Amino acid sequence: MKKLWMWGFVLALAGCASSSPDVIQRGDAQRLSTVVDAVVLSVRTVTVEGSQSGVGATTGGVVGGLAGYGAGSGQREAQIIGILGAAAGAVAGNVIERAGTREEAYEILVQLKNGERRALVQAKGAEVFQPGEAVILITTSGKVRVAKAPKQ
Repeated sequence: MKKLWMWGFVLALAGCASSSPDVIQRGDAQRLSTVVDAVVLSVRTVTVEGSQSGVGATTGGVVGGLAGYGAGSGQREAQIIGILGAAAGAVAGNVIERAGTREEAYEILVQLKNGERRALVQAKGAEVFQPGEAVILITTSGKVRVAKAPKQ
């Protein structure tokens, strides 16, 4: 039961990040954004690879090491099993973090009013875009997201 709780903690840490266009970062609130009109040319589904921040590997290593150390009957055996458990836990934690932070996204190709084209990868959100649809590109703190253009 104790090991299950610890692995649940690792999974929870891995799933904390969000790049959803529907979630605005606290530091971006109350900042003036630049808005540019565009038209959607195409949309395709892509997968954004998961991150490897080291949190999963570190947490997995600690959990695996402690679990392995507790499994040994003698001091020397406990140390060896602890080291092996830490290595296995680090690998498993890294895999869990990568899988937990991987996400489905859209690659959206747009054309600006001046004729220039831009491509943007954005996590799937509430809005679904169709070719020919009017959109706006919103730039805040160097990050760009696509949203449907407001009705005029």
